[in-house]
Amino acid sequence: MKPTTPLLKVDNLSIELPAGFDRKYAVENLSYTLEAGEILCVVGESGSGKSMTANAIMGLLPSYLKPSSGRVLLQGRDLLVMSEAELARERGRTVSMIFQEPLSALNPLMTVGEQIAEVMLVHGEGDARSRDERVLELLDYVGLPDPASLRHSYPFRLSGGQRQRVMIAMALALEPAMLIADEPTTALDVTTQAQILELIRRIQRAKGMGVLFITHDFGVVADIADKVVVMEKGLIVEQGTADDVLNRPQHPYTRRLIAAVPHPDESATRAEAAGEPLLEVRNLQKTYRSGGGLFTRPRIVKAVDDVSFTLRRGETLGVVGESGSGKSTLGRCILKLTDVDGGQIRYRGKDLVPLSQAAFRPMRRHLQMVFQDPFASLNPRHTIGRILTDGPVANGVPMDEAQKKARDLLALVGLDPSAYDRYPHEFSGGQRQRVGIARALALDPELLVADESVSALDVSVQAQVLDLMQDLQKKLDIAVIFITHDLRVAAEVCDKIAVMYRGAIVEAGPPAEVFNAPRHAYTQKLIAAIPGRHWNPRAAVA
Repeated sequence: MKPTTPLLKVDNLSIELPAGFDRKYAVENLSYTLEAGEILCVVGESGSGKSMTANAIMGLLPSYLKPSSGRVLLQGRDLLVMSEAELARERGRTVSMIFQEPLSALNPLMTVGEQIAEVMLVHGEGDARSRDERVLELLDYVGLPDPASLRHSYPFRLSGGQRQRVMIAMALALEPAMLIADEPTTALDVTTQAQILELIRRIQRAKGMGVLFITHDFGVVADIADKVVVMEKGLIVEQGTADDVLNRPQHPYTRRLIAAVPHPDESATRAEAAGEPLLEVRNLQKTYRSGGGLFTRPRIVKAVDDVSFTLRRGETLGVVGESGSGKSTLGRCILKLTDVDGGQIRYRGKDLVPLSQAAFRPMRRHLQMVFQDPFASLNPRHTIGRILTDGPVANGVPMDEAQKKARDLLALVGLDPSAYDRYPHEFSGGQRQRVGIARALALDPELLVADESVSALDVSVQAQVLDLMQDLQKKLDIAVIFITHDLRVAAEVCDKIAVMYRGAIVEAGPPAEVFNAPRHAYTQKLIAAIPGRHWNPRAAVA
């Protein structure tokens, strides 16, 4: 029998980097195939080259990058030798792409309906009426509410999950044979992520499409992949069926990535911290009001609704919930970065709520924050040394003492002493987060609020930062409020978990209890949506 031609065949593809980069090739000698009706996951850390093939397929490589050898055959035709006009005809019709951040990929000045229709218009498909009908059909197909009204909305008015559904509708407009999904769920809450993954699976089965799915999340791979390609520093180090790669990984890099996947021990119990409470939050309230006019009522959102908990020294409380649940607002209220409407925040027995900012200032050094995006929170014009010494010096610490402390902190968080004289842009995301942790520790705090402090990191870097935070907590006996949307991470590193929904804590308890016997329907939904929930990465690398 004559062998069938794969939908996609990447054959010894190499893309050379300009001089001055840390390696010669962005990708080197890449070879893999994708069949129709198959999901191939390409997995690896940032900088592994996993998105490079996707960009080569779509003709979206930056001008300074050119394939130096190899072929990319889509339905037997080499995309690398096509002209820009020929590639433009293929985009959308034969192959489409869903991007990681739809807000930056969608035009903010066009309605979502206009943008979906534009895909068909550019390819000369149908007339205005048939395109309008197709827009409504696509919006309905991807599960968006009230397509007739939503089509007139601008992207900024939609949620992240809705914007991603619009991107999928655009990608499906001409029913391409192949779909490329480049980290399409990374920025989404776990339940929204589960919905988008299920939508992609449903479309792939119904249309018989081949899907090239690029991700760094092995939980996602466990949920959707038929085949897996693992990349490190531009090279394929392992590939095979999802079952083989996930459960019998051969390469040390694959095993290291899988070992770093958060997977809480659901039978583990932790000893409760002893001693007096460090922080007591009682009946905390914060309400936001917006809009409203002569004939309309203002929109009222209870961001923090009657929240109470106690935290002792050396204890970690995980505050878990989706975007809009109120968890970050709670953290900002505790640090007096946001005014509250009622309740108490008792630190060492003293209520912080009635204190003026001037009265609170001497206490601020004891309550510090580690932010989600260290690049945004670190001054790009200041060296790391200055970033670490400014706070202590402002609080009366002599400069020579502050400088010594800064160097000690760099060693404590695992950074080279040379980091002292360098700038934030010279570091990776994980290294910048270590700087953020060092800055938070510079004033010897007793309480750290870590707000989504590892959510933007690769899984192996995330594991390193979590290990660092746990190690520092034991050494320094710090209390931590760990805010996250990832229940797996919280259950792995926290002593207690509080689940927030619409401003209220709906469930709280030890991680094993919350995971094994969730009482509230919202907690049950969060746990059910965890990608790779039934795959055990610990068993795979045992």
